[in-house]
Amino acid sequence: MAKLIVSDLDVKDKKVLVRVDFNVPIKNGVIGDDNRIVAALPTIQYIIDNNGKAILFSHLGRVKTEEDKKELSLRPVAERLSELLKKPVTFVPATRGKELEDAINNMKDGDVLVVENTRFEDLDGKKESKNDPELGKYWASLGDLYVNDAFGTAHRSHASNVGISSNMPQAAAGFLMEKEIKFLGDAVENPKHPFVAILGGAKVSDKIGVISNLIEKADKILVGGGMTYTFYAAKGLSIGKSLVETDKIDLAKQIIAEAGDKLVLPVDNVVATEFSNDAPHKVVEGDIPDGYMALDIGPKSVAEFKDVLKTAKTVVWNGPMGVFEMPNYAKGTLEVGEALGDLTDATTIIGGGDSTAAAKQLGIAPKITHISTGGGASLEYLEGKELPGIAAITNK
Repeated sequence: MAKLIVSDLDVKDKKVLVRVDFNVPIKNGVIGDDNRIVAALPTIQYIIDNNGKAILFSHLGRVKTEEDKKELSLRPVAERLSELLKKPVTFVPATRGKELEDAINNMKDGDVLVVENTRFEDLDGKKESKNDPELGKYWASLGDLYVNDAFGTAHRSHASNVGISSNMPQAAAGFLMEKEIKFLGDAVENPKHPFVAILGGAKVSDKIGVISNLIEKADKILVGGGMTYTFYAAKGLSIGKSLVETDKIDLAKQIIAEAGDKLVLPVDNVVATEFSNDAPHKVVEGDIPDGYMALDIGPKSVAEFKDVLKTAKTVVWNGPMGVFEMPNYAKGTLEVGEALGDLTDATTIIGGGDSTAAAKQLGIAPKITHISTGGGASLEYLEGKELPGIAAITNK
């Protein structure tokens, strides 16, 4: 279902409320990675270029105490945004009240304003996170149009996404949201075959929904990371001290039976005596010996995964193949990432989180078709769930 996009709106002379995702790492007022700010620029620029007034809402971190407010103000973000847009950006250190209303009413066409962290409203009964009806209505009253460009929070029903949009005659998607819906939606609903999913990470429980949804759609599902060993246990293999979710072994058996040869598990692993980069480690095939834990997929598995990827036309990757933050156990993740970067005629999609970090470390990010800005949201999308933030956007 096609959604209304910001470019379908006439923004001239209008106060356009935009939910962006400026949830960036900040320490002592310094932004660690401004990727999410950069990703929001096309939508903001479109509004400015077409003489609209851009009023930006975002959350930042989790606000539980008054103390948290000091570290979690959006002021540094507004300053960085001003540098990126090469124009002044007004920052209002309030989420409601006269100061905010006056600042919005004084805006001229082409102006940009950043509202303080929406989660400052969570100190008084989680009004933002629990989608307080009065708050959504109040924020909606501040503008004429609403655009949601925050895919990272699309799986949550908050006052600043679902709340505002339900009090507006219509809601449009920003360009970033449009891109996420297009690539992830096509991968799930209409992929070019062979379609390969690479799923890693620590827990089967995080990815069960994705695996179940993709069994029917994907041609191969390559499994790596800590969740591998729950599948090993389900197959009756020894797993030593490896990570396992004992309560998910029966479910893993069910998935193995349903998926048949679509499910590709590692045949060898890099194992170590301790969860440490410096611990003695070696490569073993099949059973994992007592006293050892598996911390990465082995060279034979890497070769097999690369072989499957060679012919792929659509690839979705979510989650590392091993303990990627330790150099001795990063090889599986990095080699799979490299293989993905070499696929020139396939649609390659990375679903946020550690996989994104790996892509950046490898320098393959420019070669990937689409890197999702939302870890949790992209997972739920791949599970086939309807995300509240997307459902609230008007259909064309």
